[in-house]
Amino acid sequence: MADAPVDSITSIPVAVVGAGPAGLMLAHLLGRAGVETIAVDTRTRQEIEVTQRAGILEADAARDLIETGVSDRILRDGYEHEGVELRSAGRPYRIDFKELVGASVWLYPQTDVFIDLADARERDGGTVHFGVRDTEVLDVTTTAPRVRYTAPDGSRHEIRARYVVGADGSRSMCRDLMPEDRRVRYGNEYPFAWFGILAEAPMSAPELVYARSEHGFALISQRTETVQRMYFQCSPDESVDAWSDDRIWETLQARVSGEDGFRLKEGPITEKTVLRFRSFVQEPMRWGSLALAGDAAHTVPPTGARGLNLALHDVKVLADVLLRALGSAGEAALDEYQPRALQRIWRAQNFSYWMTQLLHSVPGASAFDLRRQLGELDNVVGTRAGRAYLAEQYTGWPARGHAR
Repeated sequence: MADAPVDSITSIPVAVVGAGPAGLMLAHLLGRAGVETIAVDTRTRQEIEVTQRAGILEADAARDLIETGVSDRILRDGYEHEGVELRSAGRPYRIDFKELVGASVWLYPQTDVFIDLADARERDGGTVHFGVRDTEVLDVTTTAPRVRYTAPDGSRHEIRARYVVGADGSRSMCRDLMPEDRRVRYGNEYPFAWFGILAEAPMSAPELVYARSEHGFALISQRTETVQRMYFQCSPDESVDAWSDDRIWETLQARVSGEDGFRLKEGPITEKTVLRFRSFVQEPMRWGSLALAGDAAHTVPPTGARGLNLALHDVKVLADVLLRALGSAGEAALDEYQPRALQRIWRAQNFSYWMTQLLHSVPGASAFDLRRQLGELDNVVGTRAGRAYLAEQYTGWPARGHAR
């Protein structure tokens, strides 16, 4: 279809494939600097809005949304968390971020981040096409790459750009455009998954609760005052149909119970899903006139709450180098993107893997493995150095200009 007739041709400095938070934040940052973009996504705006995803933002990411004029809604509807609770063998241990590293995080769902960004692009006159199909990215090894797509009305369009950014998620089409003999894919599959629920119930705790017990792992998160998000470890091939509401609550209560009498506040369950996850990184993150950002280039298990934060950091770096590449520095400026992004990506991969193996039960683990794991967890919650390590990793690494 590369040479098939099209109904319109548009020239633009940057075309963005994928209009989730990463793609829209990049378009927003470039737009503020006077660089026009067109973003396209196969999903409709409503489909993206109703997809439940991560809910923790680093302070730097939250600050960027506010200070770049996306929205200050996070200050009204979000919740600043100054720590998390780890429960081990029925005992609670609070990791005090503020006291340990002088930082905090924000509970603010990814769906709200997306809504804020989509509204900001509409407010600022940015061009975003949702619900497209038959997307093609062509000529990425040249200085004139093209993006072709079919609009919801059936018309066919071509975008001619200087650079294309693939921000098209974990099932990225753009990552496959990099030659097989030149790319390297690193990954790790986990032998477990999360069973996630949304429940209409009051908050059970003021901050996130991570529980590791003889019954298995659980994470107690929040969404609003009346809607809560919770997870427990399960098999990757678990069927949601096998789990009644009563069985779910019984499982969650057993995994968080302890000597302090802590119990979850229950309510009707409105959504059930099994979340499979893995660790993944593709290098290179740039090939010719194409760059990858967010889940298109890397994914992490959700335990450490790094995924959305990594994506937003990618596009912050990418916006900087693209502006210079489109200016007097030329294409050589793009050479900075991968090393700057990868340093944070591999830090986050390490932390996410570490926290995942710290808290989950691994099928087939020996008695030694289990006791060693408990010793590691005791070392984390029982020493200041252990608590400080978790706090610094969880809250992220401050960007230049926001050192702590």
